[in-house]
Amino acid sequence: MATAKISKELTTAEKLRQLYELQLVDSELDELQNMKGELPMEVNDLEDEIAGLETRTQKADQSAGELEVEIKKQKENIKMAEALIERYKKQLDNVKNNREFDALNKEIELQQLDIQLAEKRIREAQRNIEAKKEVTDVAKKRLEVKLKELDTKKIELQKILEKTEKEEEKLRKKSDKARKGIEERLLKSYDKIRTSYRNGLSVVSVSRSSCGGCFNHIPPQLTLEIGLHKKIVACEHCGRILVDESIMQVEMAD
Repeated sequence: MATAKISKELTTAEKLRQLYELQLVDSELDELQNMKGELPMEVNDLEDEIAGLETRTQKADQSAGELEVEIKKQKENIKMAEALIERYKKQLDNVKNNREFDALNKEIELQQLDIQLAEKRIREAQRNIEAKKEVTDVAKKRLEVKLKELDTKKIELQKILEKTEKEEEKLRKKSDKARKGIEERLLKSYDKIRTSYRNGLSVVSVSRSSCGGCFNHIPPQLTLEIGLHKKIVACEHCGRILVDESIMQVEMAD
């Protein structure tokens, strides 16, 4: 309620000055953000990529470990099959009829097939282990490169943050303070326009009969209206709020 009361007491010129002062502060904040450039995003992207590479190497290592267990299991199966074959061959010396002879030979053949199958599975597992190793090696090399790159980016970003942190905090407080004196309707309009443009300009001055935002020509009659400070005028091309360069000379009401 207090804000609304203050806003009603202000003239249009004073409201325009409030908006323009807020724009100047926010533009300074934007400049500080621009100093960081794409670094914050690049750091986040690198961290995501590193996490993905670490997950990939862990899964490949885990899979290779499971394959090693499988190889060990198949080698045990081969030993058991070979032991059975030896036993069946000894039993062949004591067979009493053809039926027993054929049955033992059948068992020997089955164990030999089991050995062949186990050997095939071992070869497949070994090939898969080699493939996993290649994946892991490539991922680890890339991971090493990305970790170094991340360290460099973090150091670079930290230097910028140390340089701008205090100034940014000061400007944010100044921006928050400036916003408290502006009526909600104007503030919403200001924020909407500001987020519509990459340069964050919502309030711009008219220079040489041109909009300071889109640089389109402003007709003389409209330029005159802007200079009178009697109403809030928006650029008919880009929608930004227009002020003249003398707006900062307007004295604010107590």
